[in-house]
Amino acid sequence: MPRFFVSPEALAEDTVTLTGEDCRHIALSLRMAVGDTVTLSDGEGREALCRLCRITTDCVEVEVLSRAEGNGELPVSVFLYQGMPKGDKLELIVQKAVELGAAEILPFESCRCVTRIRAERTAKQTERLSRVAREAAGQCGRSRLPAVREPLSFSAALADARARADLLLFCYEAEQEKSLKKTLEQAKAQGIARIALFVGSEGGFSPEEAAAAVAAGAVSVTLGTRILRCETAPMFALSCIVYTYEL
Repeated sequence: MPRFFVSPEALAEDTVTLTGEDCRHIALSLRMAVGDTVTLSDGEGREALCRLCRITTDCVEVEVLSRAEGNGELPVSVFLYQGMPKGDKLELIVQKAVELGAAEILPFESCRCVTRIRAERTAKQTERLSRVAREAAGQCGRSRLPAVREPLSFSAALADARARADLLLFCYEAEQEKSLKKTLEQAKAQGIARIALFVGSEGGFSPEEAAAAVAAGAVSVTLGTRILRCETAPMFALSCIVYTYEL
């Protein structure tokens, strides 16, 4: 069933009006008709089953039939800290991270990143990535809308993760002893429910950055014997978290 995100205030009303891109998607792309049903979510965990009652070129009005708590979330909050990759790879990473249940995506700049933070482009890039996250969340049935944060420095990302998560996972290609599998199994057994996941850009992390992460309390983990691309590694790690905590 098609899903759209509205504000908590709008979801509290008996009738909700959708405009802009949501209206065009319903009327033109999906070619829905009066009487069809959609799901509206407030992006904070509540959702409603709604029936289309009026469709025009400018707006779509829906009637709320029932409300409930959503069930499209992981039983663990995962904050993905992603080293800024080249080109448009970050759009793919955001899209798939949302589908795999990430609670938030936080790009960061590390010493081996080719792409650098540019203040004049940050707001526009974050807005574009937020749209990608919103579309992915609607497509895959998320009941909470994952946020995409503006890029951070590596040190700021570490400090942010320490303040928000109970476990910091540092995916490091030079790690040979601690596996992601065993670390996640231990985390689940300990009841850890807030995980920060660090993945590097194309060049990975420097030894100095790896040492700084461990000093900040991160657990350095290996993702296996093969070196994964920067767009593959977060999907692989998130899939492992889903398998451990949800399946």
